[in-house]
Amino acid sequence: MDVRIGVTQAPREIEVELADNTSADELVAKIDAAVSKATGMLWLTDKRGRRVGIPAAKLAYVELDSGAETRRVGFGAAV
Repeated sequence: MDVRIGVTQAPREIEVELADNTSADELVAKIDAAVSKATGMLWLTDKRGRRVGIPAAKLAYVELDSGAETRRVGFGAAV
């Protein structure tokens, strides 16, 4: 699962690739718990075991992409 995180007052977003078996529902609950605390941190562990921490107060948005849908690139011919 790919996670893109926007951080306030930062020009670039943070991208973290989580394990394929990561539950989206559990991840959303973890994000909600971090945001509900004024001084909370959102901690994520990527596929390689590296930990990334983002202060919850600085979160602008979090985008989850499970990769379940197929992505199509190119142009189709009109029939």
